[in-house]
Parts: sequence; C-alpha cells; structure tokens
Amino acid sequence: MAKKATNKKDAIPMEEMLWKACDALRGSIEPSEYKHVVLSLIFLKYAGFHFEKRRQEIIAAGQEAFVDNVAFYTAKNVFYLPETARWSYLKENAKQNDITLKVDKALSDIEKENKSLAGALPNNYYSSLGIEAEKLGSLIDKIDGFDSILENDKENDIIGRVYEYFLSKFAIKEGKGKGEFYTPKTIVNLIAEMIEPYAGIIYDPCCGSGGMFVQSLKFVQNHNGNRRNVSVYGQEFTKTTYKLAKMNLAIRGIAANLGDYAANTFTDDRHKDLKADFIMANPPFNQKDWRADNQLTDDPRWQGYDTPPTSNANYGWILNMVSKLSSNGVAGFILANGALSADGTEGAIRRKMIEKGLVEAILILPNNLFYSTDISVTLWILNANKKARIVKRNGEEIKYRDREKEVLFMDLRKRGIPFEKKYVQFSPETIAEVAATYHNWQREGYTEKYSDVPEYCKSVHVSDIAEKGFSLVPSKYIEFANNDENIDFGEKMYELQTQLSDILKEEDSSRNAVLNVFKELGYEIKL
Repeated sequence: MAKKATNKKDAIPMEEMLWKACDALRGSIEPSEYKHVVLSLIFLKYAGFHFEKRRQEIIAAGQEAFVDNVAFYTAKNVFYLPETARWSYLKENAKQNDITLKVDKALSDIEKENKSLAGALPNNYYSSLGIEAEKLGSLIDKIDGFDSILENDKENDIIGRVYEYFLSKFAIKEGKGKGEFYTPKTIVNLIAEMIEPYAGIIYDPCCGSGGMFVQSLKFVQNHNGNRRNVSVYGQEFTKTTYKLAKMNLAIRGIAANLGDYAANTFTDDRHKDLKADFIMANPPFNQKDWRADNQLTDDPRWQGYDTPPTSNANYGWILNMVSKLSSNGVAGFILANGALSADGTEGAIRRKMIEKGLVEAILILPNNLFYSTDISVTLWILNANKKARIVKRNGEEIKYRDREKEVLFMDLRKRGIPFEKKYVQFSPETIAEVAATYHNWQREGYTEKYSDVPEYCKSVHVSDIAEKGFSLVPSKYIEFANNDENIDFGEKMYELQTQLSDILKEEDSSRNAVLNVFKELGYEIKL
C-alpha cells in the first residue's frame, strides 16, 4: 500500500514557521526583536479568534442586541475588540502602506477597552521599528492560518510557546551568555512539585514573562486545587518583558500584581510589605555592580545579616526573598553553584541562614538545562518553618517532622534525559521521584519511606555542615563510589571561566595573567 504523501508545509511546527517568516525581516530589525514583533501579532490573532467565536455564540443564543456589550465577553474571559482592533480588519488592510499604524492603533484600542490589559501592550511599537509594510503584511498572512492551532490551544499556551522558542533560538544563534535567560518548564515543574503552591500568595522578584506563575497555577489545576485560592505578585525590570508578562497572564485569566511599572527589585521594590507563602525565582546569575558602594547599605531586607557585596547580587536576591517569606513560607529558586561555597560576606550570610534553620534542601542540577549557559546550577529550597506541625491541604492532613537542624542534599546531575541533541531536561517520572524523596524526608514517618542513597541524596545535621565551614556543596556530604566525582571541579572551572572572561576584556591582558588564574585554582599548566 502506498504511503500517503506528507505535506511538508503542514509538518513544520508553528514556532519554527514563525521564526523562518521573521528571518525575512533581518536587516530592518535585530533578531532579538523578532519575539516582540511576532507576539503582539499572535496576541491580536488570538484575541480576534476568541472574540469572533464568542460573538457568534451570542448571536446563536438570540442575543444580537448584546453583541457589543463588553460584559458579555469579559464574563467568559474574552477580550472585547472595537472594530479597528479585530483581526478581520487587520487582515483586510494587511497590504496597505499604513498597516504598521493600524496594528499600533489596534493594540492601543484593545488596551483601552480591557482593564486587565492595562500597560500590557506595546505603544506605537510597529511604526517606530521601520518595518516594511509588505513584510509585516506577509507575516500577518502567515499568522492568519492559525485557526486550527488556536482551536486546540486548550491551555492558552500559544504566547508562552512562541516566546520560549524565540528566546531559545536567539540564545543559540548569538551564543551562550548573549541570549536572555528564561527558566525551562522542566525546572519550573520541579520547583512547583517540591514547594506545592496549592493556596496563598506566590511571589517572583524577577518574573520575566510570568512562566513561574503559569506553571504554578497549572500545578494547582493538575492537583485538583482551586486557582481562586492563589494570589500572584511579581516584579520585572525590563519594560518589554514586563508588558509580555502582563499579556501572557491576562490571556490565561490570571490576575496578578506586577507593580504599576517595570522596575529594579533592589532599588525600587514594588512589594515592600509583601509576605509570600511561596516564592519561585530564577534570578540573573552572578550579577555584578547591582548596587553602588554606598547604596542600600542599611536596607531593611538585609536586617539581621551583613549587606551583600556589590561584586555579586546572588545573596542580594536570596535576602530579598528571605525578607518576603511569611511565617510558614517556602522558597524555591535557581542560582549558580558559586553561591554554595562563596566566602567573605556571602559566607557569613550563608552561615546565619543555616544557623537560623532556613535552608531546607540543596539540589545540584545537570549541565545543559539552559539554552544560554551550559554550567550546572543549584536549586535552593528555603523554609521559614521547619518545625514539627500539621497542615491541611485539599482536605488532606499532612504531618511534618522537626527538621530545623537538618538539610537535605540531592545530586541530580546524572538524572537528565537528552533534549534537542545538546540539551537535557527532566522526565515527568524523574520530577515525581525527586519530589517524593523530598516530601518523604519532610514528613512524619520518614524513616520508613526515606533513606540516604549514595550518589543521590543525604540528610545532613547542621553540626556536620558547620564542621565543613558551612559549605552547601552537596558532594561534601553525599557518598560517592568515586570520591573524585564531585561538584568541586565544576565549580573551579566555572570560576576559572568567569575570571578569564574578565581578564581577556582588558586591553593589557597577558599570558602571565592567564597562568596566574590557573595557579590560584590549583592547576599548574603551560600555554
């Protein structure tokens, strides 16, 4: 029997097709702008598709008199669109020379009609970019064919899908470190399964496009929880990403307080008095010069700790989150491995956190989880209340044992599976296994369900951590068949990479300077 011919055009994923279409814009705009150009058009198509669908429902119900009543749309979580903002109008005018102006007006008119989109959409963006009308019209034609995709987009995930794909493509094309960081879903899902944000306030101090919030609420739905029991707070520094987060959340019907505008979490904290039940974050790694020497020295967020150094923002992010934990709050966040053993002021802060019983679990993650960097990173879990207590969750009574003097260490470096050739991710089964290990360790009766496993996990008393200088490097505690197989080498090589990068940026960089860096790290080499 002859095989049915495959339509290659239909076989190309939506994201890839859009990237190729956008590549035709090269020369008039930078590739880093592709995502912003496409996402607003995708949003207009999305909004137009659901508006027209709802409009036909109203007519079919014999309620034609209400087809332009905004409430009849918002009640179904559908954006009301004035005529000049509807996709059909833009499609009809796609070949006009003023299509950039019409797209800008459509976005502005939609925002005026829908309060949940206030501050979410670009303002006069397309007309300021200088995109050729013909190329923009061609892109509109491509997106016009997405009806079947939108019909099957049950989780309203189309904006997130395109954003993640474009962000990853940009990171790959420009090289590691030059693309924007975003948190792969596999990591967000792991954090959500571990901290279990069923109900309460969720906060992300560097929320990007809102991916942490989206996955958190999916977790609630998947575990038969009620989204109405969750409140979302966040902050984002980059204006375009701030707008994208508001758009992304509004599409999914997620009400969120991201502050009145994009702002620096350190110098313009939009949630100073917030106390969160759950914090999820992926702060910028090893951020330098994040404050001036005389800036934020007596900030209340550092109360009880030393002021984090200007040379690295890692502990600034940590203490910002610590200051916002409620009395029973839990935080899960990603950091570069250097924070596990950094000395000086950072070491002093880490010691106090451990002595106060805040650090609950440290998980080393595999290399190549991120598109933008290939280094191994760490998932930290902080808990403001590690005492024995009983919690009711979704009708279930959970007993937690006293863990104030213990920290759980886990090594997941060998638990990733291949993903897109050179990257790795966690399978759903691995996420479930890791979360179960953590929860069994937390809960009463752990001696029957939890046990230390060589090369995987170990529960360590704070006194043992103190003996090792309050280092949180898991390989100092987890048993390995091969003692050389630990995280120390990876840490040294990452430190080496950072120092070499700094040296080679200087005009007077020299052979001796490079050799000295290796020597300081314990390696005698010849160049």
